[in-house]
Amino acid sequence: MARHDTLAAVDLGSNSFHLQIGRVVDGQIYPLDAVREVVRLGAGLTAEKRIDRASQAAALEALAKFAERLRGFPRPAVRAVGTNALRVAKNAPAFLREARAVLGFPIEVISGREEARLIYLGVAHALPRGSHQRLVVDVGGGSTELIVGTGFEPRLTESLYMGCVSYSLKYFPGGRIDKARMKAAELAARQELAHIVRPYREAGWAEAVGSSGTARSMENILRENSFAADGLTQEGLERLKALLLKVEKADPERIAGLRPNRAPVLPGGLAIMGAVFDALGIESMRVSEGALRHGVLYDLLGRYQHQDMREATAAQFARRYHVDAAQSERVRALSLKIYDALSPGAEREDDADRHLLEWGARLAEIGLSIAHAQYHKHSAYVLSNADMPGFSRMEQARLARLVLAHRGKLGKVQEGLEGAEWKLVFALRLASLILRSRTDAPLPFLRVAVDRGGFALDLPQSWLEENALSAAALESEADHWKAVGMKLQVSGLSDKKVSVLKQVG
Repeated sequence: MARHDTLAAVDLGSNSFHLQIGRVVDGQIYPLDAVREVVRLGAGLTAEKRIDRASQAAALEALAKFAERLRGFPRPAVRAVGTNALRVAKNAPAFLREARAVLGFPIEVISGREEARLIYLGVAHALPRGSHQRLVVDVGGGSTELIVGTGFEPRLTESLYMGCVSYSLKYFPGGRIDKARMKAAELAARQELAHIVRPYREAGWAEAVGSSGTARSMENILRENSFAADGLTQEGLERLKALLLKVEKADPERIAGLRPNRAPVLPGGLAIMGAVFDALGIESMRVSEGALRHGVLYDLLGRYQHQDMREATAAQFARRYHVDAAQSERVRALSLKIYDALSPGAEREDDADRHLLEWGARLAEIGLSIAHAQYHKHSAYVLSNADMPGFSRMEQARLARLVLAHRGKLGKVQEGLEGAEWKLVFALRLASLILRSRTDAPLPFLRVAVDRGGFALDLPQSWLEENALSAAALESEADHWKAVGMKLQVSGLSDKKVSVLKQVG
């Protein structure tokens, strides 16, 4: 991928939206600018799990401000991610269409475990590098991520459906705090944590680290009230809870260090953090400036330094599902050749669709490890539902659609495919068909073209005559395209014509 000296990350969190801009120097990212907008998208979720219009309007207003700062940035230098509120909202797709138009860049909704991985990456880069194991805890607006890892490598990642916004709304309506409400919130958080306590305690850690706004806000309150000198402590959190119960609300005028915009979500955040300390036996926790947005920046940087996590994940999946490496490489090479021929002169390195085609070719046959019949459906199911570090939910969905479409009838994916994706489908289907023999036999000369009506394919007439099975398969392939209102015109070329075209090419 092309190198960019300035990168930007946009984090559409359930509590706040963040824009982080950094300058790349010698493989490190130095902050240039940061913008934060308190949107509380999670608070706008109705009982029907739909983001209300007022919250959408506030979100679009914040993104318009970010768009102004990002004006002139090349598309590959910006990555925008959405988290829990956008994971659960039923009307997220419609909202995201508006949001993308306002921001001017694609927005990816990431899974909870991918969010955890990126948080850990951001925290790891913000702390001194060490060989000891760390526990990272990030209490966000709608979810809480817990990660155990060493250096830059996470070992355990988990995302739990509890956050400072959702818990404050559910257990402390109107902002009123009392013992019964606090106990109920803490018990609910302990129940969410129950299934991870054993594996996390067995993994162990030498240091606990808090990330993001909830931890930083509580650290500031503990320090200002002399409840703890630095970071978070078990005793300090207990004293803060006692103070809140005494005041009966999170009142910035009566609680030193509490910012007004953090007050509405403090009780829920405290209940969750207190439950984490109790369940995991934490006595003290340092607080890091690193967060999701910083992890997004470093993950983006890794893609330019050929350390793309998606590449590692694709390779790991190919190994796990025992993919025929020689065949997947044949299909990958030919499908890219076909795609490039359909898009002459296009930029290759920063072409996201081209990368998707590569991964699709390498992973199309993972379903064979489950069953040969309808294996492409098994492949698509795995790609849709598995945890795939580095991939956003949308990337996984597109990858699964491409793999599902690479053989069989096309009607099953017709509604889900966008215009440019038909090229990917054609390239992968054609490569898979021509390479059906699964050998290193010389490939025939081929020429492809695309227009609004569909595709054209020219092959040597002699090859078509010598490969009757493939010729018949191409006839069936034309019928598949016709069924979705597109054409596939297959023509045989004389040996003389092929010779001329090879000389010209």
